[in-house]
Amino acid sequence: MLNSVISFSIRNKFVIGLLTLALVAWGGYNFLRLPIDAVPDITNNQVQVITISPTLAPQEVEQFITFPVETTMANLQDVTEIRSISRFGLSVVTIVFKDETEILKARQLVSEQIKQAEAQIPESYGRPEMMPVTTGLGEIYQYVLQPKPGYEKVYSLFELRTIQDWIVKRQLAGIPGIVDISTFGGWLKQYEVAVNPKRLVGMNLTITEIFEALQRNNQNSGGSYIEKRQNAYYIRTEGLVRGEEDIRNIVIKKIGGLPILVRDIADVKIAAAPRFGAMTKDGKGEAVGGITLMLKGDNSSRVIARVKERMEKISRLLPPGLEIQPYLDRSELIRKTISTVSTNLIEGGLIVIFVLVLLLGNFRSGLIVASVIPLSMLFAISMMNLFGVSANLMSLGAIDFGLIVDGTVIVVEGIIHHLQKRFNLRTLDQSQMESVVRESAGQVGRSAVFGVLIILIVYLPIFAFSGIEGKMFKPMAQTVSFALIGALLLSFTYVPMVSSIFLKKKIEVRRGLSDRLMAFLHRQHARALELAIRMPAATIGAALLVVIISIWLFTRMGGEFLPTLEEGDLACQMTLPPGTSLSQSIATTTKVEQILMSRFPEVVHVVSKIGSAEIPTDPMAIEDADIMITMKPGKEWVSASGREEMSEKMKEALSVLPGTSFDFSQPIQLRFNELMTGVKSDVAVKIFGEDLDLLFAKANEAAGIIGKIEGAGDVRVEQITGLPQLVVKYKRDRIAQYGLNISDLNTVVRTALAGESAGLVFEGERRFDLVVRLDSGSRKNLEVVSNLRVNRPDEDLILLNQVADISVVEGPMLISREETRRRATIGINLRNRDVESFIAEVNRELEQKLKLPAGYYISYGGQFENLESAKRTSAVAVPVSLAAIFILLFFAFNSFRQSVMIYTAIPLAAVGGIWALLLRGMPFSISAGVGFIALFGIAVLNGIVLISHFNHLEKEGMSDLKQRVRQGTGDRLRPVVMTSLVAALGFLPMAISTAAGAEVQKPLATVVIGGIITSTILTLVVLPVLYLTFNSGLSCFYREKVAWLMKRILPLVVVMAGSPFALPAQEGSGIEVLTMEQAVQMAVENSSEYRNFDLRQQAERKLVKSAWDLSSPVVSLETGQINSALKDHKLLISQEIAFPMVYVQQASAQKAKVAANASMTEWKKQEMTAEIRAAYMTWWTASTRTSLLGRQDSLLRLYLKAVEKELEAGGGDRVTLTMAESKLARSGHRLREAEAARDIAYNDLLVMIHAGGTYRPPGPIPGRLTLPPAKNFSAEATPLANSLTSGIREARSVLRAESWKLAPSVSVGWFTQSLDQVKPYTGWQYGISIPVWFWGPAGRIQAARLNRDIAVNEMENTLHHLGSAWYRLLREYETASEKLDWYESAGRNQSEMLLGSAMKSYATGSVGFFEYVMMVGEAFDMQADHLEALDKNNQLVIRLMQITGQ
Repeated sequence: MLNSVISFSIRNKFVIGLLTLALVAWGGYNFLRLPIDAVPDITNNQVQVITISPTLAPQEVEQFITFPVETTMANLQDVTEIRSISRFGLSVVTIVFKDETEILKARQLVSEQIKQAEAQIPESYGRPEMMPVTTGLGEIYQYVLQPKPGYEKVYSLFELRTIQDWIVKRQLAGIPGIVDISTFGGWLKQYEVAVNPKRLVGMNLTITEIFEALQRNNQNSGGSYIEKRQNAYYIRTEGLVRGEEDIRNIVIKKIGGLPILVRDIADVKIAAAPRFGAMTKDGKGEAVGGITLMLKGDNSSRVIARVKERMEKISRLLPPGLEIQPYLDRSELIRKTISTVSTNLIEGGLIVIFVLVLLLGNFRSGLIVASVIPLSMLFAISMMNLFGVSANLMSLGAIDFGLIVDGTVIVVEGIIHHLQKRFNLRTLDQSQMESVVRESAGQVGRSAVFGVLIILIVYLPIFAFSGIEGKMFKPMAQTVSFALIGALLLSFTYVPMVSSIFLKKKIEVRRGLSDRLMAFLHRQHARALELAIRMPAATIGAALLVVIISIWLFTRMGGEFLPTLEEGDLACQMTLPPGTSLSQSIATTTKVEQILMSRFPEVVHVVSKIGSAEIPTDPMAIEDADIMITMKPGKEWVSASGREEMSEKMKEALSVLPGTSFDFSQPIQLRFNELMTGVKSDVAVKIFGEDLDLLFAKANEAAGIIGKIEGAGDVRVEQITGLPQLVVKYKRDRIAQYGLNISDLNTVVRTALAGESAGLVFEGERRFDLVVRLDSGSRKNLEVVSNLRVNRPDEDLILLNQVADISVVEGPMLISREETRRRATIGINLRNRDVESFIAEVNRELEQKLKLPAGYYISYGGQFENLESAKRTSAVAVPVSLAAIFILLFFAFNSFRQSVMIYTAIPLAAVGGIWALLLRGMPFSISAGVGFIALFGIAVLNGIVLISHFNHLEKEGMSDLKQRVRQGTGDRLRPVVMTSLVAALGFLPMAISTAAGAEVQKPLATVVIGGIITSTILTLVVLPVLYLTFNSGLSCFYREKVAWLMKRILPLVVVMAGSPFALPAQEGSGIEVLTMEQAVQMAVENSSEYRNFDLRQQAERKLVKSAWDLSSPVVSLETGQINSALKDHKLLISQEIAFPMVYVQQASAQKAKVAANASMTEWKKQEMTAEIRAAYMTWWTASTRTSLLGRQDSLLRLYLKAVEKELEAGGGDRVTLTMAESKLARSGHRLREAEAARDIAYNDLLVMIHAGGTYRPPGPIPGRLTLPPAKNFSAEATPLANSLTSGIREARSVLRAESWKLAPSVSVGWFTQSLDQVKPYTGWQYGISIPVWFWGPAGRIQAARLNRDIAVNEMENTLHHLGSAWYRLLREYETASEKLDWYESAGRNQSEMLLGSAMKSYATGSVGFFEYVMMVGEAFDMQADHLEALDKNNQLVIRLMQITGQ
């Protein structure tokens, strides 16, 4: 199939060119539409349920809200984790689903369960709802709305917040890809009725009465409509308050006939709602801002562009003096990371192209390989768009153009090697070039395909990754796979086509720079290889020792989940003591911003987000703040050289602020950590238990232990207790005494202090709450709270302190739950240490020093949890992948031994990766693990290339193992070095890059580069030694020594006997090795008879047009007095057309003739190929027989000399001398006959292949040919039968055509004539020709019928003879094969045993020279019989293959 694809591509260049242009167009289109992001969105598949209840403490939030939501969600299917936090006024429950669950389905399931949870939550406690469909990467654009210089005092925080909510936010809504906009900071405008407690007492009123009065007097309604005559009037009442004055004039009640208005007991004013968050900026105080939340899975680069475009329009709508300033714009990080990736890819591509051109030594071939790089990337980009993979740091981070074009390098190098080896100093025509490209690409195609398949297989474990590691690395595996598949398709379509056109047809091997470089490498490699061959045990032992040491070192390497991505900006978590007020938090963050802006010139902006935003995607307390620090580019930093150092210096500068703690991280990293694991730190130590106070105490104790461990940069205990609470504890006996109920009392407290909404006030489209609460001064006075007045059922008033005890206590600040268990968390940001070793030491220390009560336990989260998950997945997926590699190798080579040899590349390649990580001080990470996976494919690919070539040399007859190893490694040195070098150098820019995002790529590139170095050494040095060892056994080491000793003892015998099948030395200049298939190919390229086959076929195809040959049109002209005495003219043009079926049948006959000729041409080609193969085998057999007889003749000459000397010395007799002379004479005759037969066979072969020069067979003895496996023989399926079948179809079509000629033919004519010199008249003339004389056509029909019968009889006769010949030849082949089997098993052993016995007996003196000669002669005779059986077997196989068309 592969050869068919290559042949099709070469034949149909125009089609392949069009498809290539289509690929360019398709790829360019998808390139413009490809989603772009900085990193993959690794947030797990989660739905957050939020419930806001501003008046509830954490205990009540957990008990009445969080617990019901958790229990209802526990029944959902495909849920992997449920965690929650309960803090003052807020409940957030996070439900994490399996990754394969669609987010919309998950939200639908959660929505259904929320309805059940609502039934268990008191109505006044809040209503649970789902958060927007966004993720940790959803906060793509964060901004502040600020006054321009000079307008700072024009706009208050009220006005800024109102403009943000009703102008900016509303204009941003509706942008495709934006699900919501969360407002942060400012004062939310409310119409406040601030009740004065003293006036309340003086008027003998309660807050409840005021609240009810406001509700009753702020309404609109209607009264249907009335009809008056022909009109209808619709009735509408207007009772909504329109402003502060309307509110002031509302009547509460009448006392003594006088109305009590709101203004009599309260101040009506614009006030701010109670805040649970704020924003400050650049040390200048509070600010108002917004956070755009992107839809999960959308294209962030496009959404950001839309937001910016909309922001430009909004800026024009803002009141004078206001501007929008972004402080966190994801597009900048995207730009940095994509710039890093594109720079690395471009630099890597240029390096690869340079190396290809340099090492291939052929500029055109280098450009052909280089052209595959952009084409394969366009294919990959198109597939990425098709499968929804975005372009980001991870998806493009493992693209190595050297790896991608490995298969192409193998194909092109094979073509160049073939051209230079066989056609040096020759000029090829186009057909010859196409033939060479077709043959060369076909020979190396199998290795290229299997190599690419193995690289694809090694990426399978990545597809098995799940969770965070799957989201991070699956896009990488997909992209690499797409590029590999694209390059593979191009290697067997585009590359052969382009090579056949653009490679130079004048072949001239010049010794250029690449040749000198390769010659140097050849010399160095040859020395190393010879040393390894001389000391195989030491070579293998050293390799094994290095592997063992490396494994030991690997077990002691640290591990981390992923290297930290340098985002460029910093994020800081600030924590204040529990109970800190919002105003104090604002003052502290402002001071922090002033310190950072003044001391660090690298800081551009500092924005602090305190507490929670309007949409609490990050539900913090008002004691906590996330401080976003926008930095200048790293190259402009002067205070520190890196992020870690900068964080330490900033932390030190902020240490002057008392009672504060700071943890430094990065913006995206902060959100990822929180959303994925529930904590914002790199590592989380979680202590589970029930008692919050005990949990907090143990957490602080553990933090003290952890803080002393090396690498613990920021250690922070989650503040879960210590929140000051003003507790109103009701006295049930007194409540019963006064006839009250607790709900009424709660309403009084809630309304007085928190405020209760009594309705809305509309300002056009804008709407604001109307709230009743005590005035601000009274809310801060505890005595006022205790003296709140409460209505009794009998309308008497009592004070709150009469029915409740009021006290200040410390309560829970935050209740965190995971899998329905309470927990305390210790967050740790690591500094210059890997996660795995750090957690291992933490675990040891805590087990020894921290004592936990029964039922309390510790677990670890954050990056360590992700790392452990990835390891568990890899522990299954990687072995399965490695097993798949071995199975594929076994199928490729059908040899367990060779599969094991190639498989050894994996551990020795891993050695280089391990040492490279150690030398660069990098711990093991998932990124490095992906590098190991990619490395295994490259290492195995090199082994495949080398072992395949060894096998090819063995098939060509090279039986000497060492010679095979030396020549094979020398032949494949260039492609092995080239593929390794381009793969390693392709990763070089990633390994040394310091740009944004390079941290993730560095471990991967480091592993691949280090591993390629050791795997190349393995392929070129260790693997050949293993090949020798596996193929000759360990005894080969001792066998060489024995042979050397035998030469010293019996030099004459060894010289005479040697290897009976060894060819005479033919290493002179100009002698080339000629294989059988090379001989066939030379005949195809050089023989005019082969070319004539194709020319005849083309000629027959051209004749198909002749079937539609019409007779020539007839033109006649009459002029003169044809009508009257006046001269006129008449012009007639006519055309005769036979019956249409005549042409149809003639065309059918000609097409059948073309098919018959094609089948016959194929048969003739097979016949000629068989003749060449038979002649080649005859020549090889004759050469081997001549060598055998020559050695026997040399032995008899030595024997004759020995007899003559013995006779001269007075010993021996004349009879022995006569016998020796007779044997020598007969041997000489046989030798001369054999030499003549060899020369004749050689000359015949050269004539047949149209070649000159001097050639020799590839080995000492012809290889045994075997009959390829085939189904049951069918003579009808042979090319000859196909030709005869087509001949029958031709005869039948001729018969039908002759029959249709009896049908009428028609003629059509057009005329123009004048009549008595009047202007010409025109018209048409129609005629029909009906055959009347039938004897002519009847004779042709009878002849055609006889020709059809002849064709049928010829086919039956031919099929009969073919079947008979097949059966006869098959029986002869089975007999010859059986005889040859005996010679190759028992016969060969007996011959070798006889020869060995002769040598041993003569060496010890057990036999004389005469007996030795007789024994060796018998061995020679057996080998001659073996050679005869081998030749007969091969000739029969060639004949059978010709008949079957194989």
